Amino acid sequence: MTELDPVIHAQARLRVVAALSTLGAGDRITFPRLQELLGMTAGNLSVHLRKLEDAGYVEIDKTHRGRTPTTLVRLSSRGRLAFEEYTENIRALLHPADSKETS
Repeated sequence: MTELDPVIHAQARLRVVAALSTLGAGDRITFPRLQELLGMTAGNLSVHLRKLEDAGYVEIDKTHRGRTPTTLVRLSSRGRLAFEEYTENIRALLHPADSKETS
């Protein structure tokens, strides 16, 4: 049986990683925009981003635009690879015969 990455598998973190995976490699999104896209509270999003950051899956940059503090989030290359492996494992679980044919 295929193991699913427990860091990504939590529903909220899966939503975060899926949203970030739609950005180009190296592209970043502001924290408020990500919060808006996901419909999450700031506190909830912060907790899940911290878990993903601790795993090396996201990178968070705190900077300023003028005098305004800005938090930028992006999926790291490690996070992108982990998400690709996660989606492959989900496909293998849903369609085991297909994964055996391509292996």
